[in-house]
Amino acid sequence: MKTSTFTEEQIVQILREAEIGDQTIGSVCRAHGIAENTFYTWRKKYGGVDVAVIKRLRELEHENVRLKRILAERDLEVDVGALV
Repeated sequence: MKTSTFTEEQIVQILREAEIGDQTIGSVCRAHGIAENTFYTWRKKYGGVDVAVIKRLRELEHENVRLKRILAERDLEVDVGALV
């Protein structure tokens, strides 16, 4: 899956531009160089979410990865200790 060239903060800003209603969704998409399908996918994923919430979610995901790595290393140490 291709990663987005836009950050979550930029995506939220683009969605807010469309919510204001000064421009049509098509014109907002053309201005930012994205397809309307991409816009609707973003709206489904990030609609109604604040930038602070997205940052906190990203922090929690990184913390979860770190804790899983620590647990895996501990499990390997326990397995090696049992074999010796």
